[in-house]
Amino acid sequence: MTTIPDDGLAERAGPADAGTATRPDARHRTGLAFAVLAVVQASLIFTITLISVPLPDIGREFGLGSADLVLVQAAYGLPYSGLLLFGGRLADRFGGRRVFAAGLAVFGLASATAAVVPGFEALVAVRFTQGIGAALTAPAAVAVLRALFPSPAAFGRAMATWGGMSVLGATLGPLVSGVVTTWVSWRWMFAVPVAVAVLGLAVTRGMFPEGRAGSSSVVGLDPAGAVLATLGISVGSYGLIASGDHPWSSTTVLVPLGVGVVLLAAFVAVERRVRDPLLPPGFAVEPRRLVGVVGILLAAAASGLVSFVLSVYLQQVRDWSPLETAGGFVPFAVALIASNSAAARLVGRFGAGPVTVAGLLVGAGGFALLTGIAPDSSYPLGLAPGLVLLPIGASLIFSGTAVLTTTNVPPHQVGLAGGVMNTAMELGPTVGMAALMAVAATRAEVVNGYAWAFGTAAVVYVVAALVAIPLLRRATAPAAS
Repeated sequence: MTTIPDDGLAERAGPADAGTATRPDARHRTGLAFAVLAVVQASLIFTITLISVPLPDIGREFGLGSADLVLVQAAYGLPYSGLLLFGGRLADRFGGRRVFAAGLAVFGLASATAAVVPGFEALVAVRFTQGIGAALTAPAAVAVLRALFPSPAAFGRAMATWGGMSVLGATLGPLVSGVVTTWVSWRWMFAVPVAVAVLGLAVTRGMFPEGRAGSSSVVGLDPAGAVLATLGISVGSYGLIASGDHPWSSTTVLVPLGVGVVLLAAFVAVERRVRDPLLPPGFAVEPRRLVGVVGILLAAAASGLVSFVLSVYLQQVRDWSPLETAGGFVPFAVALIASNSAAARLVGRFGAGPVTVAGLLVGAGGFALLTGIAPDSSYPLGLAPGLVLLPIGASLIFSGTAVLTTTNVPPHQVGLAGGVMNTAMELGPTVGMAALMAVAATRAEVVNGYAWAFGTAAVVYVVAALVAIPLLRRATAPAAS
């Protein structure tokens, strides 16, 4: 069960409540506000993965090829990852609550439209619009969370739980969509983000503080940096996604990758010269924050890889139905839910850095267990152990890295920190899938390629843990505990 930090709750009773609101009342209101924000965050990540299981049904209904299906899956993530930094800047400039409400309204309307689209082009368009709304909502939610928990210690504990909610959303996506697709229709899976958006908008004004920096800390928007970052991340991500269906030497892959790299290089150059850079030089490479960003990226890559491989393996190799495939994710989801609360408590006891390193090593063990995957693998003995160990590692990583990424961030940069954290979370599956599927493609037999990809991921996790240890020791700023 989630434990909500209670530091500083009494001070947040409004003027009208002074002398009447009790500490338990304030704690209850703050707990409800945190729960709503956490559910919204989980829903944003849920919407990334909910499309994976019903893709074959969508393809049959609209007569789509593999390239079209890739576009359906990527249409949400491209604007989401590309606009997150700018969304964070908007939250820091105009206030977290205001940007949160605007983004959630766009996200909810697009989700409702997705349920009734008449064809492929409309589905891609509304998925793209969903991503825009999500890119505004996610960093703004972190800014609201910081205002909700003004005490650094309470904010650190809240972020430890927050990290676990993100990976929970990623895990529930294929599970819920598989059940809904089998029993009703793939269109009804969009009811979940619609319901969450309605809930969030209903309580925004009455439950959430403004989450806005003081007027002395108002920053500019950096439009040039915003355009370059958005286009660079989006175009580069498209090139990585295209590598799934095209050779790395093809123009379909090389051109967007090259353009993306050039745009991002221009972004770095611009950020060194403008007065209020969208991403201040050095912000993401502070040792603790660097470990946090890389850890989030790796954990998100792992979740995306397992979701994709398991869906394809169970449906195409083992000939499981969508409902049976959804059932195959149950051990992963149960282990994740069971370990999420414990991970947050471990961060409070041992610190974010040690918990992150432990999560990387546990995750490496889970990947190592999955290297034995074969066309006739026993699910209980060959797959389930790895699918239990991996989410435990993911919970530890996400809880630890969420704290590392947001520790010691000035109030006027909390939205930026949320944008950086969510950018890593969104880019993880794209970068990880491209890299590991390239490894898998080196093997002639598909399932053997998956085994090699899992083995490579295990090695990367171990190396990341070994590199993180000296970086964390060098860090001078203590993580919130």
